[in-house]
Amino acid sequence: MIFAEGEAVRVRSLEKSGHVRTPSYVRGKTGRISRLLGGFKNPEDLAYGEYDRPEKELYRVAFRQSDLWRNYEGGPDDTLVIDIYEHWLEKA
Repeated sequence: MIFAEGEAVRVRSLEKSGHVRTPSYVRGKTGRISRLLGGFKNPEDLAYGEYDRPEKELYRVAFRQSDLWRNYEGGPDDTLVIDIYEHWLEKA
């Protein structure tokens, strides 16, 4: 695993077509690793029948809602938590 719990990460702004599991609204945004989930088969590969690819590390990443949504009116500590594969993340 490249990232540790509590570490700040940025979601890469990849423009990928097809079956993509990382929502566009978090791409380019910064969050924090809240949990390491382990290695899993990448659903982006599985959707195209690529079953023999190695597992990829999956992380739970927490984002402040105010960092994701312009004009967010909720509380300053409101968060969105999403599971994101390692190849989508980079150090912030």
